[in-house]
Amino acid sequence: MQITLTDVRVDGRREPMLEPMDLAWSTGECVLVAGEPGHGHTALALVATGRFDPSAGEVRLTPASTPSHRSGRPARGAAATLRDVTAVVDVPGISEPDDALTVADVVAEGLALAGRRSLPTDVTRWLADHSLTTDRARRLDQVPGVVRTALLAALAAEDPDVRFLVLTLPDRHGGEPSGWWEVAQSLAGAGYGVLVQCTRASARDLGVDLPPARGASIHQPPAVVLRTRPEPPRDPDPAPDPDLAPDPDPAPDPDPAPGPDPAPGPDPAPEQPVPAAAPTTIDEPAAPHDPEEDR
Repeated sequence: MQITLTDVRVDGRREPMLEPMDLAWSTGECVLVAGEPGHGHTALALVATGRFDPSAGEVRLTPASTPSHRSGRPARGAAATLRDVTAVVDVPGISEPDDALTVADVVAEGLALAGRRSLPTDVTRWLADHSLTTDRARRLDQVPGVVRTALLAALAAEDPDVRFLVLTLPDRHGGEPSGWWEVAQSLAGAGYGVLVQCTRASARDLGVDLPPARGASIHQPPAVVLRTRPEPPRDPDPAPDPDLAPDPDPAPDPDPAPGPDPAPGPDPAPEQPVPAAAPTTIDEPAAPHDPEEDR
């Protein structure tokens, strides 16, 4: 999916809220726009997500319609679909939560807005899944800036229809820009289209070659200064299936322990002499009688 802004302008009562600008970003992409505070960040966040109509220009979502993953939500037009698939995170005066709320309260509210169950057990489970259990009772204004940004962005991503996230001026809460930029990169790696708005100074801290704003450049609209497409996280190699692993060689049988020598048996009886067999006499046949001898 892609959101494209073409020559978009937002007029104010006395001066433009957003000077004409072009912008495009897609799912799986992380785009950094830099500009001075008070010069179009809020207007850009609202126009790019269909929450405010531009005075001129066009905002287009491609494809223009997508099926909703929320049960019971009817088919909607292009403008409504743009709002459904986008979320504005921590926009000053628009979507930023009350700093006096506890982290647990913010999570409960965020889950409800995303169409999720928000019972105390659901809040406890969500905090545990995001390693925030120890922060549940802290006020939101006591949480480090990068944790705040990660918390609010993760809650916005709980809506199954959301495909694009706009993080507005996370640098206003302090901390190193690399922290919230890493959060944005991880979201883009998970498949979201992420638009991050920051000051020009923060962009320079991220390594962008951007001169300080002077003169007329102070009033310029936020400009795209960095665009990345992080690689999706790799799944860990699956553990080998024990059923498919070759059987280990059987251990050799241990040598039997030597037993005691057998007791000597009785001496064998002396052999008895075998009597010699008597000679066999063969009687020879008698000679025939000769009658001549009688004479």
